[in-house]
Amino acid sequence: MTQKIPLKQEPSCNKTVGKVKSTSAFTPDKIYPKAVKGSFENIRAFIVYLFIVGYFIVPWFQWNGRQAILFDLPARKFYIFGYTLWPQDFFLLSLFAISAAFGLFLITTYAGRVWCGYACPQTVWTKLFIWIETFVEGSRNQRIKLSNSEWSPNKVQKRLIKHFLWLLVSLLTALGFLVYFTPVQTFIDQLLSFDLNTWQTFWLLFFTLATYINAGWMREQVCLHGCPYARFQSIMFDSDTLIVSYDAARGEDRGARKRSSDYKEQGLGDCIDCMQCVQVCPTGIDIRNGLQYECITCASCIDACDQVMEKMGYEKGLVRYTTENALHNLPTRGLFRPRVIIVSILLSIIGIILLTLLFTRQPVDLTVTRDRGALYRNTSMGLVENTYLLKIMNKSQQAEVYRIAVSAVNDLHYQGPSSLRVEAGEIRNVPVGLEIDPDHLTIVNQKIEFHITAERDENLSIQQASRFIGPLWVDQN
Repeated sequence: MTQKIPLKQEPSCNKTVGKVKSTSAFTPDKIYPKAVKGSFENIRAFIVYLFIVGYFIVPWFQWNGRQAILFDLPARKFYIFGYTLWPQDFFLLSLFAISAAFGLFLITTYAGRVWCGYACPQTVWTKLFIWIETFVEGSRNQRIKLSNSEWSPNKVQKRLIKHFLWLLVSLLTALGFLVYFTPVQTFIDQLLSFDLNTWQTFWLLFFTLATYINAGWMREQVCLHGCPYARFQSIMFDSDTLIVSYDAARGEDRGARKRSSDYKEQGLGDCIDCMQCVQVCPTGIDIRNGLQYECITCASCIDACDQVMEKMGYEKGLVRYTTENALHNLPTRGLFRPRVIIVSILLSIIGIILLTLLFTRQPVDLTVTRDRGALYRNTSMGLVENTYLLKIMNKSQQAEVYRIAVSAVNDLHYQGPSSLRVEAGEIRNVPVGLEIDPDHLTIVNQKIEFHITAERDENLSIQQASRFIGPLWVDQN
């Protein structure tokens, strides 16, 4: 990457930037982001609403009489709409995680940290908590004034209301999380009867406390110090990555002026040094100091600056989404650059493999275990017999009747059920045997295959290889 990400610098003026100084050397300054209006803020608000509503509504969706998305950890089953994933499907989950990582890498390479600024759960819940804080304590200046004021009944009341609402939202968030792991109706019955088990109680308290601390108290500190993504983003950025940038060539020298003044004659640029871009920033940086790792690309500074430019009668875009090359009037390659192309190809390959395995995955699994206690045994009828244990797993979400068959070179006689009903999600262990007249046995150690086929659909079938072993004295001519 040709662009360096400098450490955050302090603003070059003495104006308040929205931080309340801490009395402790170990506690970061409190940041009070100012509310802003604009097109990017509208997009963020829409995503916040969509994310939160979806988070709480999705567990209520039903699919074939079952919760559409349910991670049943005790039963080791993941229900995702029409699919039931078992521990045997860990490879699919791994591919999904890898494809998600490559997808994030691709988005970051092209558009910077838009995930952090718009859709990260930490950003979404922090935004929600700031809305609550604004509703209770007022605008940014009112919140700063309240924070700096002495304790009074009014301050205590507002703080109690704010923290009560924060805790309430945190509790609802934890409850919403737990119903992804316990069926909704079952969990509600347990909750109302105070019959939650130890683990449910632990995770309820844990996620309530985690949400309250992360979104209410730590906020941007999670992004700056707790999330590793900000630290290794530089390996994904290049000179054509879309970032939020300040146009220094147009904005400098900055300074206050009257709207009607000819600021060009005064040697000033378009930046009036109003500090609005700093005051709306959720991480408290000054975008005019260049790209910094703290920037989450939320574009609040763009909305704030555009409003000021509009009031002053200047062209918008002093702070805008752009690339380093475009900012320096160099050609921008957009999507057609090696890094984007390579990652896109890798993501496509992984996605195709994942979808192919998912759509061709058979909802039945068969494991054949041969009796290792004896190579073979002779029956009372003088036949040679091998015994096996068939483990049949119905991975679908409906009961199935499976036909059982065996293919082999010799004329082996199958001893066991010809069909078997297995309930949805059930695992059946079926002992079976294969017999043969020793006079017809021409191969001492031969390969055989057990076949399982669903009666309702011939395409739902699976086979598993095993061995049939006979006496060593068998005539193989």
